[in-house]
Parts: sequence; C-alpha cells; structure tokens
Amino acid sequence: MESKYEEIRNLMFKLSHLGVWNFSEDGGFFIGKAPHRGIRAWQNKIYPKISMTEIEIMENEMHRQIAPSYIRFLTSFSNGLDIFNDTLGLYGYRYSFRRDETHNQQPYNLVWLNRFQRPLNITVDMFFIGEYNWDHSFLYVTPDQKVHFCHREDATSLFTWDSIEDMLLSEIKRIYTLLMTEVWRLTRNIQLPL
Repeated sequence: MESKYEEIRNLMFKLSHLGVWNFSEDGGFFIGKAPHRGIRAWQNKIYPKISMTEIEIMENEMHRQIAPSYIRFLTSFSNGLDIFNDTLGLYGYRYSFRRDETHNQQPYNLVWLNRFQRPLNITVDMFFIGEYNWDHSFLYVTPDQKVHFCHREDATSLFTWDSIEDMLLSEIKRIYTLLMTEVWRLTRNIQLPL
C-alpha cells in the first residue's frame, strides 16, 4: 500500500511530462516547466528535506517549538513545497536570502511566517505552516496536529483537516481539478491550425 507521502509525491509529479529538474541529491525537484510564467518557472517544487539541526535553528529564531507533525514533514518528506506555481506554499528553512539561481532553490521562510506575517487573534498554540497566493489566507497546525485554514486577517478556523498529509492530498487534488477545469474552459473553443 502506498503511503500518504508517496501519494503526495506522485500527485506532485503528475506534471513531470513537462520536465523535471532534480537539483539536489537529497530529493529536491522542480516539476513541470511553466514557460508561460517565465524561463525559470516550474509548476511544482519539492525542496530537499532538512535535519534536526535546521529545525533547532528555526526554533531558536522563532523562540518557539515547531509542531511535531510539521517537523516530521520537514525532515522526512520536504523542506516546504510550492504547489501549482505557488497557488499553495508550505514554508521551510531558508538558509540564504541571496537572489541568484542557487539560492532560489529554497522555500519561503517559515520563521518569518511565524514571527511577522500572522493574522489577528492568533493564540500561542497556532503554528503557521503555509499560505495560498490568491488571497494570502493561511494554514496552521494546532496541538492536536490538525491543520486549519483561516483568512489572512483573522485566525478563526474556517476549515480543518485531520493531518498535514490529509490536507495536502485534499488540496493538491482540489487545486489540480480547478486548474485543469479552467485550462479546459479557456481552450475548448480554440481552433487549432491544420
């Protein structure tokens, strides 16, 4: 039986027919070239997993502990994800802020997300893990390791998943369906030259 992380990885690789760049021996992949967005744009990004050393660095910078389920995600699967050209991003450890090709192979900064980019009415038990790009709404984990979706200005939970894995499976499938439906809608009346 396929693990949930294997299923997530397979969903991320669904666009591999558009190209794959394995930029790290530790499991860093850019999947699905997106030339319509730029010459270096990719649809999906899986960053190399990190060690407990990087976890400790982030916890020291944030002055708080990272949710245990998110530590498992960062150390056993990926140091963050960019899903469908940043439609959904899960944040991770960023070791440099230089803007060159080598340093662009990093996720968005988890420390900044938990120190500076949070909505109102948060509580200390909310650990923020990601963001949607179209409205900048957030995802956070609570002590029961459930994942919550909230508005960008209000941390009230609007939707809940039982785990990070369940959220990723649900959201990747949902976003993929929405994007493919939109592509079909936009292209169905185009006449191809013969």
